[in-house]
Amino acid sequence: MNNKTQVVTRFAPSPTGYLHIGGVRTALFNWLYAKKNKGKFLLRIEDTDQKRSSLDAINIILEGLEWLGISFDDVPIYQNSKINRHKEIANKLLNEGKAYKCWTSEEELLKMKEIAEKNNSNFRYNGLWRNKEPTENEHGKPYTIRFKSKKNGETIVNDKVQGDVLFQNNSIEDFIILRSDGTPTYMLSAVVDDYDMRVTDIIRGDDHLNNTAKQIQIYKALDWKIPKFSHIPLIHGADGLKLSKRHGALGIDYYKKKGFLPEAIKNYLLRLGWSHGDKEIFTEEEMIKLFNLKNIRKSSSRLDIEKLKSVNNFYIKNKNNYDLLNLIKLKNVDCDRYETSILKILPEVKNKTKTIDELVESLEFIFQIRPIALNEKATEILTVDAKKILFEIKKNLETLDTWDINNIEQLLKDFSHSKGIKFKNLGLPLRAVLTGTLSSPSIYNVLDCLGKDEVLNRIDDVI
Repeated sequence: MNNKTQVVTRFAPSPTGYLHIGGVRTALFNWLYAKKNKGKFLLRIEDTDQKRSSLDAINIILEGLEWLGISFDDVPIYQNSKINRHKEIANKLLNEGKAYKCWTSEEELLKMKEIAEKNNSNFRYNGLWRNKEPTENEHGKPYTIRFKSKKNGETIVNDKVQGDVLFQNNSIEDFIILRSDGTPTYMLSAVVDDYDMRVTDIIRGDDHLNNTAKQIQIYKALDWKIPKFSHIPLIHGADGLKLSKRHGALGIDYYKKKGFLPEAIKNYLLRLGWSHGDKEIFTEEEMIKLFNLKNIRKSSSRLDIEKLKSVNNFYIKNKNNYDLLNLIKLKNVDCDRYETSILKILPEVKNKTKTIDELVESLEFIFQIRPIALNEKATEILTVDAKKILFEIKKNLETLDTWDINNIEQLLKDFSHSKGIKFKNLGLPLRAVLTGTLSSPSIYNVLDCLGKDEVLNRIDDVI
């Protein structure tokens, strides 16, 4: 009989806006760890802050995880629905003398903060009501419930990424576990929910390390088994500073809209702070098989959009053309009308594009309605001499019976050679009249995918 405890991890976002890309990496690591150990990955929506939480934000989280293929077991847990349970535990701690009622007013707290600032020290609640009995003066007044933190010794976080992290207990204040309005704080709610959800392993950002020292004391006060902790370094911007709005898009929905593929994002985020030798690209099966906590770096990693684009390009160029066609359709492109043309040129253009948006942009010339718009550079190159060359080449193209890329290439090269014209003096005017720009896929591919009639008509429109 196997008595080994099943691994249970969780992702616990707050539904107050977008699904942060750093949060996605946290979810990914938890998901992979659970899959690797044949355990369960749970989702908890931490919606106790009802003023900031919204249904739209919850849907963004659910849709984002689904798009990424990060599936959770069981139904999502909504923290707000567990408030009575959290209150029950707060009162249990109070009744056992492990917490106390605090009538310290906002004004008194403000004075404590001012004194701390004058002394150039960090503010910490001074435990005014820790051993103080209320008088009639406090009767009927609102109060908070504070946890009685240990004042002697030390708390050690046995962290599977950071190693042992030591906190002096006298540096941990008596923190609030129940607000004056009767709502529990994150510090208590997270502990109670993790215990009730039977979470065995907590993988989260290292900005939670201080919280963990406090929460370990709650676990011990309740005589509950302490889960294993792994605190992963936060993602930083290219400047080395903590990732914030000044660094640009933070929400996963932005990357989805811009045409990044979910498999590319997962692969990139996996490698952002974790490694397996020099291997860069992983299938999902490889991710699950190879992922471990010991290979997570202790130092922060920098978000590199160009690197993400490079990974995305790998997945785009290796994707089935019909699958790409379906992704292009999502960009409101009439693929049914232009399917033949798109499929002809996709093998070339997909090798060079880094996002689906770029891919659609590289195909724009196909969808243009005649007479097509020419940009400034395309207009400038269409001199009188260039138009004469186009007139001649059009006559040659009209004689082409079999319209395919090999015949097109041979005809253009023969024309260039017979007329003594440098190929760019032929290719650039052709590119201009057929695409409206001077940058496009190979000119042979352009002619091939547009088809004979469309090519001749577009040349006619200009000459």
